[in-house]
Amino acid sequence: MEITRVFDILELYKTLYKKPDVLSAKDGKEWKKYSSEDLINNVNNVSHGLLALGLTDKDKVAIISNNRPEWNFCDYGCQQTNIVTVPIFPTISNTDLQFILNHGEVKAIFISDKSIYAKLVAIEKEIPNVKHIISFNPIEGIMSFSEFLQLGIKNANDEKLNEIKKSILPSNLLTILYTSGTTGIPKGVMITHHNLVSNVLACQGFAPFKSTWKALSFLPLNHVYERMVCTLYLYKGISVYYAEGLETIGDNLKEIKPEIFVSVPRLIERVYEKITATGEKLTGTKRKIFDWSMRIANTYELNNKNGWWYNIQHKIADKLVFSKWRAAVGGNLVCIASGGAALNPKLERIFLCANIVCLQGYGLTETCVVVSVNRYGEDNIRIGTCGPVISGVDVKIAEEDGEILVKGPNLMLGYYKNPEATAEVMDSEGWFHTGDVGTFIEGRFLKITDRKKEIFKTSSGKYIAPLMIENKIKECRFVEQSMVVGENQKFASAIIVPSFVNFKEYCNDREIAWTTNEEMSTHEELKKLINEHIKLINKSLAPYEQLKRVAVLSKEWSIEGGELTPKMSLKRKIIKEKNIEAINKIFAVED
Repeated sequence: MEITRVFDILELYKTLYKKPDVLSAKDGKEWKKYSSEDLINNVNNVSHGLLALGLTDKDKVAIISNNRPEWNFCDYGCQQTNIVTVPIFPTISNTDLQFILNHGEVKAIFISDKSIYAKLVAIEKEIPNVKHIISFNPIEGIMSFSEFLQLGIKNANDEKLNEIKKSILPSNLLTILYTSGTTGIPKGVMITHHNLVSNVLACQGFAPFKSTWKALSFLPLNHVYERMVCTLYLYKGISVYYAEGLETIGDNLKEIKPEIFVSVPRLIERVYEKITATGEKLTGTKRKIFDWSMRIANTYELNNKNGWWYNIQHKIADKLVFSKWRAAVGGNLVCIASGGAALNPKLERIFLCANIVCLQGYGLTETCVVVSVNRYGEDNIRIGTCGPVISGVDVKIAEEDGEILVKGPNLMLGYYKNPEATAEVMDSEGWFHTGDVGTFIEGRFLKITDRKKEIFKTSSGKYIAPLMIENKIKECRFVEQSMVVGENQKFASAIIVPSFVNFKEYCNDREIAWTTNEEMSTHEELKKLINEHIKLINKSLAPYEQLKRVAVLSKEWSIEGGELTPKMSLKRKIIKEKNIEAINKIFAVED
């Protein structure tokens, strides 16, 4: 069956994919599963409910919720009635929430719980367009989702719904995704059915997907990355299980034993940190075996290039060590898709060696996510790159500054009600200017080297690309976050947030008394551990890139605190403003 609009996927669940667990989420201690029939019925009832409220294709509907099956029911229910969705991150600030609801002319909102409702109450007088609020979790005085579904059942009009569905074109606007970005006010990226469908179809062969697979979903559905991948899962008949939260991922992996999940590099780094921390606690022969296996992993090469003696050693290491890593992530994992930021090549190599295949890709909200991706198949992966460009999409590197330019069917219509911002990124020939700097390896594998806006110049005129250095800093298991600084200064330095979890474990093992995070951030032992790592990475850097000093901070950067975007990218300007005292102190000391 040909898929041209996203909701066409639902037809597959009437014939091809009849299964008991299309979508699942935890209800208490049990997984509540929704079957193929449940999916179709709930989506149709949402569509009927929206029409019963008097909403039309001129209205917008916001979804502000954690990942859960109801999110999908509302998304597809809106699609079938040609109502544009405006997904919003639950952690959004009141200022941005007010802006998006007004700028997007949102008339109805689906929310998850009381915490979101409290935000809406706080700005109630400032959002006059909002007429309906429906809550997934019951809230007194607010229409519950079950009541809303009953409204749809009572007012079901299949004939009218089918007429609307027939009228919807692939070129119709599907959703407006507001990007928080690292600077400025949110911009509404306009995505059509064709944008998303083209990306799903182009990515459908990148792993050996089967309808018997299970996927664990934990990155926010509000972001284009997880939303596109979940659309791909549904298209391929893969069952989607929504994790309870980031802190339960480890337990959920063991419970459902998925074949696939998508992640951002920071979460993959945490898996690696747990592995190394466990290894460091071993003693005697077990410790020697662990250290030996890590040396094997660090020298792994793709396409069987290591030779026969290495292969023998690899088989032994796999049986003794790597098989346990796979068991820790459920035992059935076929691949992890990584995106949102650069994955450290060292981690990519180690996990590939352990047969935990990390497929790193590249894309943006404006490209409906995937531009290029490493993939299964002969000679289709290169460590440290984002893989080959997907079919139907064109990429070129600007000669003057190395910026990555993109053109293709996945490219957004533009920014909603913002032609000026659209003109800034779209040139007269239809090329989208990504703001990322990159190059092609072997003429085929796209490699991102940095963000144009993040590259800075020291007072000596040398350019510093911070991303690569920050990845090296984070190889230290006592570092949680880092940001390289030094614009217009004599040298480069870094501000670092320590991994208090790992340092606390280190202290416990050595009977070092733990007090508070703030006090421990100045502990001489922590400074020593971090400085030893900085000295080590400086050896691999050019003299002008080397870090002369670092400042260790006491508070972690977060989405809620405003230092990170929802996909965990650094908001450098805000981090710099909040830590200006520590940064000034670094450069106030003369060499």
